[in-house]
Amino acid sequence: MLEKKMAAYTRPQTVKRDLGFYPYFRTIESEQDTVVKIAGKDVLMFGSNSYLGLTNHPKLKEASKAAIDKYGSGCAGSRFLNGTLDLHIELEEALAKFVGKEESLVFSTGYQVNLGVISCIPGRHDYIILDEWDHACIIDGTRLSFAKSLKYKHNDMESLEKILKRTEPGKLKLIVVDGVFSMEGDLAKLPQIVELAKKYDANIMVDDAHGLGVMGDCGRGTANHFGVADQVDLIMGTFSKSLASIGGFIAGTSNTMNYIKHHARSLIFSASIAPANAASALAALRLIEQEPERIAKVWENTNFAKKLLVEAGFDTGHSETPIIPIMIRDDNKTFILTKSLLEQGVFVNPVISPAVPSTSSLIRFSLMSTHTKEQISTAVEKMYQISKKLGLFEQVDAV
Repeated sequence: MLEKKMAAYTRPQTVKRDLGFYPYFRTIESEQDTVVKIAGKDVLMFGSNSYLGLTNHPKLKEASKAAIDKYGSGCAGSRFLNGTLDLHIELEEALAKFVGKEESLVFSTGYQVNLGVISCIPGRHDYIILDEWDHACIIDGTRLSFAKSLKYKHNDMESLEKILKRTEPGKLKLIVVDGVFSMEGDLAKLPQIVELAKKYDANIMVDDAHGLGVMGDCGRGTANHFGVADQVDLIMGTFSKSLASIGGFIAGTSNTMNYIKHHARSLIFSASIAPANAASALAALRLIEQEPERIAKVWENTNFAKKLLVEAGFDTGHSETPIIPIMIRDDNKTFILTKSLLEQGVFVNPVISPAVPSTSSLIRFSLMSTHTKEQISTAVEKMYQISKKLGLFEQVDAV
């Protein structure tokens, strides 16, 4: 029965047969940089989340190697038992200070942060309130909770207030929202969310996976960008984007961290982050503070790319970050554009249904501080020429 069910799933094979290309699980043979190797060829990378371009920085490599020499390759246990190193504590203290909270707690991935934290804090008679565009790991953490789950329309504060009005007084109401929405690059309306949270006695958790290292003073995140970090209860972040490693953290009050330590199942029953990963994340954090010009550069590149894309006639949605959506609004054309760009040496990420409605399919174009203007211009020009042949600009005019 298992094999029969598994064999019935043929969508990837169908896409590959019909289009001669499958845009996922593409194999990279080099470090994550502005240029990567695919099938032995150099390809411009515009699909990476390494916004500050630190994944192959010598200081991060040195820190990882030194951690392996001192601690070995892994911790052989969970944080709860034998897997807590002094290195983890040092990283947690640095993260808490960086985002302006009393304490932080490191998990082995950002996904596990949301699974553990969201599922353990609200109880059976409490509420979790989500933006409809929240990331999948927020949705999955909510599914593991016994709390009541309510969704409001994306960035619609009137919709959020209607939801809050429906909740019972005296119950915990946790609003969980992405600081930066990962597909279209727009920001949560945190100042308005804060005001509504005060009005209805709710609490706020911000998933700042894509905001940390990019938004705010010295990359301290989206809540800092809006000046509301002290009014947000929980700040979550990952190491796999700007911090160029793997892992994640949650930051808040000491009391809340104490509770999470003893109730988050994805922390208690999962192995702790490897020493090399903790060391490289800590090195990245220090480098960001020492070299704020990296953040200025990623914004310079973002503004330059957006200007070129808009001038070329592309619809770039409502992005306010280094994630630039290029709206295609057709799944097949999104795949064809992705394929054609790769053939011409440009890597981008296609986003199609069911991740978004087929009428909202897009190319996710991501900038790094290490991109050159020549690389950006080359990628945009190739995208323009291919899109013109596909008739995408006529399609935009019709819309």
